[in-house]
Amino acid sequence: MYELFNIQGKVIVITGGTGVLGASMVEYLAAHGAKVAVLARNKEKGDALIEGVKSRGGDALFLQTDVTDDALLKQNAEEIIAEYGKIDVLINGAGGNMPGATIGPKNTIFDLKMDDFRKVVDLNLMGTVVPTVVFAEYMVKEKKGNIINISSASALRPLSRVAGYGSAKAAVTNFTKYMAGELAMKFGEGFRVNALCPGFFITEQNRTLLTNPDGTYSDRGNTIIAHTPFRRFGIPEDLLGTLHYLVSDASKFVTGTVAVVDGGFDAFSI
Repeated sequence: MYELFNIQGKVIVITGGTGVLGASMVEYLAAHGAKVAVLARNKEKGDALIEGVKSRGGDALFLQTDVTDDALLKQNAEEIIAEYGKIDVLINGAGGNMPGATIGPKNTIFDLKMDDFRKVVDLNLMGTVVPTVVFAEYMVKEKKGNIINISSASALRPLSRVAGYGSAKAAVTNFTKYMAGELAMKFGEGFRVNALCPGFFITEQNRTLLTNPDGTYSDRGNTIIAHTPFRRFGIPEDLLGTLHYLVSDASKFVTGTVAVVDGGFDAFSI
């Protein structure tokens, strides 16, 4: 009997796992029997997340990290190997934005703060590239590995305001496709690299941009809803089925793809 979707016992590393979307992924994967190593900056949030997972019978650990620091990531990898003996899947979930890397409706490109732009590109792009290189080296020793990057609707088409974030996520999408060929052609068919591309989900990072203090949608929020055929924002649970597919052996012949979960936003045309 095929068990294509069985992820029990898989060791899954997720960076940025304490955010709204990342935490949902951690809880879901652990509930389905995966052993989850959560890497993030905020130890307080990380410890609380792990405590919750363990209270429900899941197996998880938290390691404080910086996704742009290869030496620290190698240390993290060694700790994960010591605990679980292997690394099956890497989910590159760390990312974020900064006000100075955005261009508001009353600003122009000439108001862009270059230092903030660099920091956003560093976090989103290098924060994907560096963990990929570090953890892929351990995967190569096992002759198999599965890497899932987190892209964005802003990578598929340029959106207003998010100049730095969109540029970085577009690069992540390109890097995903590059690495799919790089690993498979040089190390074999046991390696795959794909990207999960969320549409618009309300998180702590974008809440003030998409909603008003009273909870109603902002002008930008209303514009997004008007261009989303499902007429709503995504909720974290909307990502989990696609994530499970990419993590599991059900997608073992799938590499170099971008799985879009956006309620039809990218397909919309007036």
